[in-house]
Amino acid sequence: MTSTPSSTVSDRSVLIPDALDRPGDDPIFALHGEAQRRQLAGEDVVNATIGALIEDEGPLAILPIVRDTLAAVDPVRAAAYAPIAGEPDFLRAVIADAFGAHPLGERAVAVATPGGTGAIHHAIANFLEPGQALLTSSYYWGPYETLATQGRRAVETFEMFDAQGGFNVAAFERALASQMARQGRVLILLNTPCHNPTGFSMHADERRAVAQLVREQSRRGPIALLIDNAYSHFGGSQSGDWVGDFAQIGDEAALLVAWTVSKSFAQYGARVGALVAAHSDPAERSRIYNALSFSCRGTWSNCNHQGMLAITELLTDPAKRARVERERARLIALLSERVRVFNQLAPRAGLSYPRYEGGFFVTVFTPDPRASAARMRELGVYVVPVHRALRVALCATAAAAVPRVVEALRAGLAAVRP
Repeated sequence: MTSTPSSTVSDRSVLIPDALDRPGDDPIFALHGEAQRRQLAGEDVVNATIGALIEDEGPLAILPIVRDTLAAVDPVRAAAYAPIAGEPDFLRAVIADAFGAHPLGERAVAVATPGGTGAIHHAIANFLEPGQALLTSSYYWGPYETLATQGRRAVETFEMFDAQGGFNVAAFERALASQMARQGRVLILLNTPCHNPTGFSMHADERRAVAQLVREQSRRGPIALLIDNAYSHFGGSQSGDWVGDFAQIGDEAALLVAWTVSKSFAQYGARVGALVAAHSDPAERSRIYNALSFSCRGTWSNCNHQGMLAITELLTDPAKRARVERERARLIALLSERVRVFNQLAPRAGLSYPRYEGGFFVTVFTPDPRASAARMRELGVYVVPVHRALRVALCATAAAAVPRVVEALRAGLAAVRP
C-alpha cells in the first residue's frame, strides 16, 4: 500500500489559517473560573479577577430600580425586533446622557450595541482600514487586541506613564505623529476615567493636551478619538469635565464614546450599550450613522429590546433617574471605601501603582506578572497578570479582604525580587 505525505493541520482543518491557534477561553474568565472552583471546594479564596461590583457580603451588586424597570417592560414590546440601529428614544437619551448639556449633543449620532464591547467593535470596523492599527496606551484592556485581531486590524501603543506618574503626553504625541505618517488616518482609544486595568484617571490638563495634539494632527488626515468611559461614574473628583476637555479636538476630528449600562447601571448581562459619534459636519454625521447602522445589520442585526426600553425609561423619567442616582451613590460609596483602604495600606507595603482615585481596578507593577500571580494563588488570592503588572479587581473584593490582598501582593512581588 502506497503512503501519502502527511498534510499540515492547516491543510486538513475546515478553519481558515488565522483561526487555527486562537485560545478557547478569555484568560480573565479562566482565572475567575479556577478561583470559583476552589471556593466551591471549601477553600478560603479571594477572587479579585472579574470586573463586576460585588457586595461586601458576596452577591453581585445591583440597582433595584433597574431590576424593577426591566421586569415591568411590556413583554410583547420586549419580544419584538428592535430597530437595527436601536430605538430612537433610546439613542436620544444615550446622547443626552453621554454629553449632558454640552453642545456636542446637538452634533452627535448613535447606534445601539451589545455593551461597550460592541461599540469598540464598530469603531474599529469603520474608522480603520484592514491591516491598520488603533492607538492606545501601553496598559490596556486585553479584549481591545481580540477585537482588533478579529477585525483584521492591530493594536499599537505608547508608553502610558511619564517619569512623574502622569499621562505621558510626549509619548502620545510621538506615536500619534508616527501613525498618521504611516497610515494616513488614526483611531485613538482612551479608557478614562478609571482606566482598565490601571485605575488611572486623566486630569484636565492631560485631557486638554491630548485634544490639542489631535487637533493639530487632524490637519494631516482623519482622526477619530474614542473614549471608553465605561467606569466614568466611579471616578474621583479630578475626572471632571472630560466632555468639554475632549471636545476641544476641533471640527475635523470625530469624538466617539463607547457608552454602556454594564457598570453604571450594574447590568453586565443585559448587553445594552451604544456608540456615540460627534462631528461638526452634518453630511459626515449622516455618513457615520449609515456606516454604523450597516455594521449593526452585518454583525448582531439588533440589540436587546427589553434592555433598551427599560434604560430609556430610567434615563428619561425624572423620578426614576433620581432613584438610579441615589442607588448608584451607594455602590460608589461601597467601592470608594475599598479604594481608600487600598491607598492607605499599599504604600506601606512598598507597592508601586499608578495614580488611583476610584474605579473597579488598580494595577500593581511587577517585573514578572505571571510568577507574582502564581505566588498569590498559592496564598489563595487571585488577580490577573497583565503587561508588567497585576490587575486587582477591588470591585470584586470586600473591604475586609483588602488587607489580605495587599499582603498577598507584597508576597507576590517579593517572590520575583533578586
